[in-house]
Amino acid sequence: MIKISPLFWLVALFSIIYVNGVLHVEATHHLFRNLQSLITSDHDDDSSHQPYRTAYHFQPPKNWINDPNGPMRYKGLYHLFYQYNPKGAVWGNIVWAHSVSKDLVNWTPLDIAIYPSQPSDINGCWSGSATIRPGGKPVILYTGINPNNQQVQNLAYPKDLSDPYLKEWVKSPENPLMAPTIANKINASSFRDPTTAWLGRDGHWRVLVGNKRGKIGQALLYRSRDFVKWVKAKHPLHSSNYTGMWECPDFFPVLKKGILGIDTSVNDDNVRHVLKASLDDRKHDYYLIGSYNATKDKFIPDKDFDKNIETVLRYDYGKYYASKTFFDDGNKRRVLLGWVNESSSVADDIKKGWSGIHAIPRVIWLHESGKQLVQWPVVEIEKLRENPVNWHTKVLKGGQLLQVNDITAAQADVEISFEINKTGDAEVLNSWVDPQILCSQKGSSVRSGLGPFGLIVLASKGLQEYTSVFFRIFKYQNENLVLFCSDQSRSSLNKDNDLTTYGTFVDVDPLHEKLSLRSLIDHSVVESFGGDGKACITARVYPTLAINDEAQLYAFNNGTSSVKITSLSAWSMKKAQINGN
Repeated sequence: MIKISPLFWLVALFSIIYVNGVLHVEATHHLFRNLQSLITSDHDDDSSHQPYRTAYHFQPPKNWINDPNGPMRYKGLYHLFYQYNPKGAVWGNIVWAHSVSKDLVNWTPLDIAIYPSQPSDINGCWSGSATIRPGGKPVILYTGINPNNQQVQNLAYPKDLSDPYLKEWVKSPENPLMAPTIANKINASSFRDPTTAWLGRDGHWRVLVGNKRGKIGQALLYRSRDFVKWVKAKHPLHSSNYTGMWECPDFFPVLKKGILGIDTSVNDDNVRHVLKASLDDRKHDYYLIGSYNATKDKFIPDKDFDKNIETVLRYDYGKYYASKTFFDDGNKRRVLLGWVNESSSVADDIKKGWSGIHAIPRVIWLHESGKQLVQWPVVEIEKLRENPVNWHTKVLKGGQLLQVNDITAAQADVEISFEINKTGDAEVLNSWVDPQILCSQKGSSVRSGLGPFGLIVLASKGLQEYTSVFFRIFKYQNENLVLFCSDQSRSSLNKDNDLTTYGTFVDVDPLHEKLSLRSLIDHSVVESFGGDGKACITARVYPTLAINDEAQLYAFNNGTSSVKITSLSAWSMKKAQINGN
């Protein structure tokens, strides 16, 4: 883009808006907005000054972003609302920003949808959810902060249902609809994030609100016939003694068989239910699979929270929080969105002028085993692929490193599959070890019989900086365990960043199944999917050398035994059209 002096624009601006001694206010407002947009775009496109801005992940041009709120599909458009600070790159001044998309990849910004304007939300408009009521009528329930800094639940609805963009939202004069009182004994500082509501066979709507009482985390249940007058149930839908506050709860059905999604209100013999809680004390999203007794309004998990929280399943074993699903009725799928916060220092966030991105939307369904969920990036993201590189079968010897050439390694989508034919050389685990700890102790530089092998991404030419995503095979009690890790310990020479290594065990039989890995690489984020989406790890990294065209990509095997690459496909990724507020 041609650089034009701001003085030129100011002179041109005033020559236009001040004509014959008359100040044209409307023209002034319009031109200032366009000028601001031009300056912002010029600044954002300069990747040499902003090497960590993503190219195809959702993020606004500047300032703070966190939870995705009320995602939905309406009149053919996807709507994404999100927590946003219009005044800076740190949390505060929270409003509901709003963007729309036809494909969940390219996004167009709209005006802020919900901002403080009533006593029930004057100190902030926090997270919530959208519900599509009968007749295709969307409504939003959200948490407001009142003048006493109490958390209360509010209702908003579109001003014009004929507008597919839903540009204007009107707040109910009945707000707040749910509030803490002495009688209901609700903790007023831990009462937030209403879910999408579901409609029971008795004609009552039901909604959950996250809460804690002491260290007990719980999903409070409310019922209503008209979506305005809500009554708190005597008992929560579910609770746990060990978790602390449940933020951003989510509750939805999944089919026992197949990958199709279903509406949130479906409850029959063909479904299981998922209850997700974002645990405030741990900043991770955990989920339970179980059954929903609609008569008693109780959720009965197959495996509950216990003192060892880390044995409970997570959506993502890296940076991923405050997630939210919605039913995409157009494509009959359930879509998961999540917030990925920074691993850089607050000072660096302020310097770069922004903080936070959203993960690539994922389709989510119940694995055929019934024991866990599976996640995979929405197929629409593949429209950004270009310049494919394909490898066929290659033997990757112990200690070998193979570079993937002819690709923009800082902005790529890579799929690779490995095969092993024996596990006799696998390292033996004598006792159970938390996989997060195991990945930290045995990073990509630590050799064993079978592994580590996988991908080295965002690597500098001399390998002073790199992030590695890999598998390692262990023997434990005569069974084969597959460890899946994302090692950020050497990702940056800037040691002010959080360089934590992440990991989990992935439920794959390495002798009878291929070990598949897919990584979406986008400048400062690496989203990895192991075992065809059975395990996911998202990492934020900020290399100082491996940026833009200087980044490199490798397949590697640092084990002592050879492994076979059965296939590798890699693509450079085009930039998505994403403009935030």
